[in-house]
Amino acid sequence: MLLVLDVGNTHTVIGLYDNDRLVHDWRIHTETRMTDDELDLIVSRFFRKAGIEPARVDQTVVSCVVPALAGAIEAYCRKHLGHEPDWISHKTVDMPVLLDNPAEVGADRLVNAVAAYEKYRCSLIIIDFGTATTFDCISEKGEYMGGAIAPGIGISAEALFAKAAKLPRVELIDVPECAIGRETAASMKSGLLYGYTDLVDGMVRRIRREMETSPKVIATGGLSVLFQRLSETIASVEPGLTLEGLRLLAEKIKKRPPAS
Repeated sequence: MLLVLDVGNTHTVIGLYDNDRLVHDWRIHTETRMTDDELDLIVSRFFRKAGIEPARVDQTVVSCVVPALAGAIEAYCRKHLGHEPDWISHKTVDMPVLLDNPAEVGADRLVNAVAAYEKYRCSLIIIDFGTATTFDCISEKGEYMGGAIAPGIGISAEALFAKAAKLPRVELIDVPECAIGRETAASMKSGLLYGYTDLVDGMVRRIRREMETSPKVIATGGLSVLFQRLSETIASVEPGLTLEGLRLLAEKIKKRPPAS
């Protein structure tokens, strides 16, 4: 079986595949001080509940944007699973990365790019609504062209709550009825959700002009479904994009000849 980990700044998503079928997935908070034994306690509990023996896992692939956790994950795989993990970077992704410094691009963004291009085989803009809101651009030839990074909507909402004494914390789970709020919470939801929607659509239009094609726009991440309802440019939502990308890359890694 294949174990995949997508380690983000806020959450870590864990997936378990039996061949090409996702049989279980779990989401936990990312804790930068977690040890390998603590990680084993969490994953082992998930495995027991699912009736999975850890010995069945013969490959682990990791996408990680939190360097502080690399040692714990490495040690967990060696001690508790009996093998070394495969780490995703620009060096392991079979996709040209057209950046001045390819090492700068986050592993999760490359994984998303691989999964999206494998499915659609056309030019793409991938929007990931995570801790940051990222825009990744893929050419018709399947090249990673670069993109843009904006603060995530959750960061902005928390900043309003933390820095403005009279503003409450608001839940961004539904769409405001109108742009003109008639109370503070409604006004904040309007500014955040409609404001971010226009950020998304404005960036897509700007990027399309620079790409000089008509890329398909897909979204992933926690609030992608909500923003698809608001956006004029998002064509579809792919909630499992990163895990699927890790699975695809795991297959490619297995097929590579061992290093001499």
